[in-house]
Amino acid sequence: MEYARLGNSGLKVSRVALGCMSYGDPTRGHQDWVLNADAAGPFFRQAVELGITLWDTANGYGIGASEEVVGQAVREYTSRENVVLATKVYATMHDGPGGSGLSRKAIMENIDASLRRLGTDYVDLYQIHRFDPDTPVEETMEALHDVVKAGKARYLGASSMHAWQFAKMQYTATANGWTRFVSMQDHYSLMQREEEREMFGLLADLGVGSIPWSPLARGRLTRPWGTRTRRSATDAFGLSVLSDDDQPIADAVQKVAEARGLPMAQIALAWVLRNPVVTAPIVGATKEHHLTDAAAALDVRLTDSEVATLESPYTSRLPTGF
Repeated sequence: MEYARLGNSGLKVSRVALGCMSYGDPTRGHQDWVLNADAAGPFFRQAVELGITLWDTANGYGIGASEEVVGQAVREYTSRENVVLATKVYATMHDGPGGSGLSRKAIMENIDASLRRLGTDYVDLYQIHRFDPDTPVEETMEALHDVVKAGKARYLGASSMHAWQFAKMQYTATANGWTRFVSMQDHYSLMQREEEREMFGLLADLGVGSIPWSPLARGRLTRPWGTRTRRSATDAFGLSVLSDDDQPIADAVQKVAEARGLPMAQIALAWVLRNPVVTAPIVGATKEHHLTDAAAALDVRLTDSEVATLESPYTSRLPTGF
């Protein structure tokens, strides 16, 4: 495993992150394909063996169930000081006034709830899951700063918003002497490259690291086009962004992978990892080879010709996931 600092911060993380949205309780929420604690255990153990130290979850995954499973895994398979624990706030957890969004009430209520579920006194990276247009930026950034100063989070991160929104939040923190974001969790893959237009340049200028979510396009870059899985057949978000324009991209990945004699996932992840702004793509694992393929992608060096083959089918599209 390789390790790198997250942006310009001093926080060192593995260059592959374990995404934990697939772990929780299949009876909670609307994702019956998630794995419970027993079924998820082997993947946490495998992450430890591979040296994957960055584990990413969110309060909204399974209405808290993912955090519970992650907390149990930390206790069973590793030790708290050996992982970089990341979670998020924004999703609707209940109908009360602090049950969603990024108000001061919501942030203070939900950080405590996340810590209880995770079974820890602090998280290493506390991320806002989305931009909240209904709360003043000053209120959100001061509340997040207070969470850090209270010792409940070590660093702050953001996820999926327009570049101007992120710039506004970061500037507000700087102007007031509050804690700044060290990371941005982008929707980025060969099938969704709109972050390259404005966000990535901003991140490079600000010294903020990118930890892309869905770098394999929800698995569509890991198998020949048209192959269906249990999740792909029921994943509402994935179905909503699927387009026939994506087939040439998947075909290009398959072409390069077959020529190299490598799994498609390794090629698609190697392309994401070559971007200098990217620190660690987030990989969800539900099969044994998922994490080993991700780790092996660190050793794949794509040629200029291969990169051209992979990138040429892309067409401009709206960013998704905001």
